Amino acid sequence: MSDSSASAQQSAFGVLLIGDELLSGKRSDKHQAKVIELLDTRGLELAWSLTVGDDPERLTDILRWTLDRGDVVFSFGGIGATPDDRTRQCAAAAAGVPTVIHSEGRAELEAVFGERTYPQRIEMVNWPEGATPIPNPVNRVPGFSFRGHHFVPGFPSMAWPMVEWVLDTRYAGETPVERQVEFRLEARDVAESDLIEAMNDVIAAHPDLRLSCLPNASGRRSIEFGLRGTPGNAATAYHRFSAHLDALGVVWVALTPPGACPDAGSRNIEA
Repeated sequence: MSDSSASAQQSAFGVLLIGDELLSGKRSDKHQAKVIELLDTRGLELAWSLTVGDDPERLTDILRWTLDRGDVVFSFGGIGATPDDRTRQCAAAAAGVPTVIHSEGRAELEAVFGERTYPQRIEMVNWPEGATPIPNPVNRVPGFSFRGHHFVPGFPSMAWPMVEWVLDTRYAGETPVERQVEFRLEARDVAESDLIEAMNDVIAAHPDLRLSCLPNASGRRSIEFGLRGTPGNAATAYHRFSAHLDALGVVWVALTPPGACPDAGSRNIEA
């Protein structure tokens, strides 16, 4: 899908977080939560997120995989002029194209830095051939879009408005997804193995549902279940699964807030 085209079917959105500092613990990521927020306000959802360091071979492999998927990807970090910023070169290598100095990007840098654009800063607009600029409202050093990937700086003050610009300029026609909800309950004094058949039955009946099973880590013998999907699908699956628990005589309690799911009350447990 081209960067400018609207799709009748919603694209899958991904996040790529780049930098050794994220893997070493020197920095903590803030971008994923922000992208989730920005997508959610537009009726869209994040499908996946990956973190990778600055190793060029590994970064190129990751970008080759994401480019092949055809997803919409927001990539954060690694587009500066220092030697550890390799995202531009790796994106070009992954796509099998050369890097070229982008004329519009060069004009923007020259307008800001004048003669100081050369010889180092000009490298910040040495993009994969075919890339287009993403305006930077903070310091005017642009990011770039390339084959559904949108590369922005690692600084939130710059990156987040750039992501918003991309969403509102290039993906305004995306079809919003139907809102997802999650109904949760806790089953008590039962082993996971005793409930596998019930879980398999719910998944078979609701293949679009996401079912999660989280045993209590504190030593208490309980299991938290989440059933996530569109409201009608999730509610039906919730009642199907709770009926299995009732039939097995399992003590359980609803964790979903009252009123969020019709008749989401507890079963087999005293008030």
